[in-house]
Amino acid sequence: MFKKKPLSESRRPSTGAQAKIYSRDNVARYSERARQRRRGHTVRRVALIAVLGVLLSATTAAGLWFATIMGKLGNSNVITDNLRRVLVDTDEAKDPFYVLLLGTDGRPGEDTYRADSIILARIDPTKKQATLISVPRDTKVVYKGETMKINACHTVGGAEAMVQAVNELCGVQISHYAEVSFDGMKSLIDSVGGIDINATDDVDDPEHLDIKITAGQQHMDGATALTYARCRYTYADGDYTRMRHQRQVLGALAKQILNNFDATKVFGLVNSLSNMLVTDMSVQDIVSTVNAMRGMDVDGIYSANLPSYADDSTMIDGQSYVFVYEDELKEMMERVDAGKDPKGPNTMGLSDGSSSTIGDLNNHTSDDYANGTATSSGSSENSADSSDSGNSTDSSTSDYSSNNYDESTSY
Repeated sequence: MFKKKPLSESRRPSTGAQAKIYSRDNVARYSERARQRRRGHTVRRVALIAVLGVLLSATTAAGLWFATIMGKLGNSNVITDNLRRVLVDTDEAKDPFYVLLLGTDGRPGEDTYRADSIILARIDPTKKQATLISVPRDTKVVYKGETMKINACHTVGGAEAMVQAVNELCGVQISHYAEVSFDGMKSLIDSVGGIDINATDDVDDPEHLDIKITAGQQHMDGATALTYARCRYTYADGDYTRMRHQRQVLGALAKQILNNFDATKVFGLVNSLSNMLVTDMSVQDIVSTVNAMRGMDVDGIYSANLPSYADDSTMIDGQSYVFVYEDELKEMMERVDAGKDPKGPNTMGLSDGSSSTIGDLNNHTSDDYANGTATSSGSSENSADSSDSGNSTDSSTSDYSSNNYDESTSY
C-alpha cells in the first residue's frame, strides 16, 4: 500500500512559473480578464437578441405589409367567394391562362358602376406571348335569362357575372380578374413614369374631353394616356378606334413595366398597384407573372376585337346592341386558345385573315381601319381559310359609328 503524504507536504506552495501565475500580483489582472470575458458574453447575447429582434420586427412588418397589400388588391366587395368559385386555377409561372381586364367608370365610394372597357387577355409565360381581345361593351348577351349589354352584367352581378358572361361568349375558362377605375389607370401610368406611344390619331373633343392630343410618337402621362384611350366620338368607326387605342395603351404600359422598369422596384410597383387595382391575383402571382414575361416582344402582342356588327337589325327595344358573328368568333377563339395568331378584325365586321399585332396598331390610323386600307405585319397562314365568302373587315358592313352608340353609356 502506498503511503499517504502528510498534509503539509501535499499543500506545498507553488514555485517558479506556476507561482507567478497564481501570485497575488496577478489577482487584479485575472479579475479584469474575467470581467472582460463576462462583458464579451453579455455583448454577444445582447447582439444576438438585437438581431433576433430586428428579424422578428422585419418579419412582422413584412407580414403586415403583405396582409395590407392583399387586403387592398383583393377588395372583398369585388373579389367575392362567388367570383373565386368561377375562376380556374393555373400555375402563372408555367401555364397559359386567361385574365379578364376591366376599366370601369367607378368613383371612390360608389358601390355600383359600369364596365367601360372589357379586354380578355391570354398570357403564356413560357413563350412570353400575349393576346388582347377587346369585347365591345354593347355586345348582346343573355345573363340569367335576361338579354342585356355585356357591360350591364357588372352592374347586375358584379365581377362574377362579367367572368361568366365572357366565359360563355368566348368559350374560355378565365383564371384571373382585374379591374381598374379611370383614376386608377391614370395613377398607375404615372407611377411607372408614363408611357411612350405612337398616337395614331388626333384627339380633339372639347365637348367630352379636356386634353387635346396631336398624332405622333410621344411620351404620355396618365391623364393624357387616359384621354387617348377614351376618345371615340370623332372617329369614323367610333368605339372600335377607342378599343384599338386601349390596346395600344396596354401594350405601351406592358413595355414600360416589363422592359424599361427597374426590376428591383417591382415590390414598390405592387404597393402602388394595390391602391389602383382590384384583382384576385396575389402578390406572388403578380410578381411571378411580371418576372416570367420580362423581356417579351411587346410589339408582337396579338391584338383583335370580336368579329361583330351593329345596324338597324341589332336594335332591341330602342337600344343599339352589338351582335357577334358566332361561327367566326368560335374559330378565332380556337386559334387564341391554341396560342396562335387570332387573325381577328380590328374594326367592325369580319377579318380578312391577316395577322394583327400591337405593332400594327401603332402604324395605322382610324381612317385606315374604317376604309379597309390598314395592312398587317404578317399574312394569313392559310389564305384559303382566312376569308369566308369574301368576308373582310369593311366599314360598309355597318355604319355603326360613334353617333349611334348608346348615349346612356359613359364615354
